[in-house]
Amino acid sequence: MATTIEPPTVRTPPPPTHPVARTRREARPQGHGRPALLFLAPFLVLYTLFIVGPALYGVVMSFFDTSMVSTGLGTFAGFGNYAEALTSGDFWSSLWHTAWFTILTTPPLIVLALVFALLAERARRARWFFRLAFFLPYILPSAVVALIWIWMYTPALGLLSRTMTALGFAEPNWLGDPDIAMVSLAVTTVWWTLGFNFVLYLAGLQDIPRDLYEASAIDGAGPWQQIRLITVPLLARTTTLVVVLQIIASMKVFDQMYIMTQGGPNSATRSLLEYVFDVGFTDFRSGYAAAASTLFFLVVLAVSTVWVVLTRRQEPEM
Repeated sequence: MATTIEPPTVRTPPPPTHPVARTRREARPQGHGRPALLFLAPFLVLYTLFIVGPALYGVVMSFFDTSMVSTGLGTFAGFGNYAEALTSGDFWSSLWHTAWFTILTTPPLIVLALVFALLAERARRARWFFRLAFFLPYILPSAVVALIWIWMYTPALGLLSRTMTALGFAEPNWLGDPDIAMVSLAVTTVWWTLGFNFVLYLAGLQDIPRDLYEASAIDGAGPWQQIRLITVPLLARTTTLVVVLQIIASMKVFDQMYIMTQGGPNSATRSLLEYVFDVGFTDFRSGYAAAASTLFFLVVLAVSTVWVVLTRRQEPEM
């Protein structure tokens, strides 16, 4: 009787697992995201209650004739508040004042921050003193800064006014002349907020390898050539971040303008946020103020989108 021998069963081995993927999967425990969510929960709750919730309610309120002197949302206005804002001369003038203030403050706050960061980084002695001196004004409250510069701008008594007269120049009305009031506020803002960009540039300078400067010095490159060919190109991403953050911060100006000039003289320094404040808390038109705020939010969102596009273009391709 013939015996039939069955061939052995050949089992196909599972496909090999990539060592990196296997290591990540083994190192990642089950339910690793739960502790993170628990730590984030208080922040998410507060952020939703005080940021996201009011923002969404403001968008809803912009479609109604909401008033602070009456309860509820009021009558439905549709896009009427938006149409009124887009056809209002006060809205556009306030937007232009905001843009003009941004133009006056952004270039010096970027250039001076970079220059001072380079000087503080190259200082051999008392480096901590220069860093503290450039950053110290930034921690001052806006009210304190406004009071300091109001005193400096005071006619016949202020430091700047007396300095101008001592040099033989006519005493300008720093905060009372519509032609120079915005420039005066820009000078105050540059002195006050320079420290933030200064710290960002210091962090960027510390990430540049020292070997590049040593190698370029051996090749005969001078300090200016090192700054132009090494420092500035390697700080491109930091500069992009500083530019966008500074533009957004300048567009959101309110404190120093409201305290120092109250938008005057003749509304020459009234920013868009102050315009929203006036129509919302002086005219009690909360719905219209919400519509103006939403339009301003779209402008800021557009600037942020430009930053995201520029940042992605600067990232190296993998």
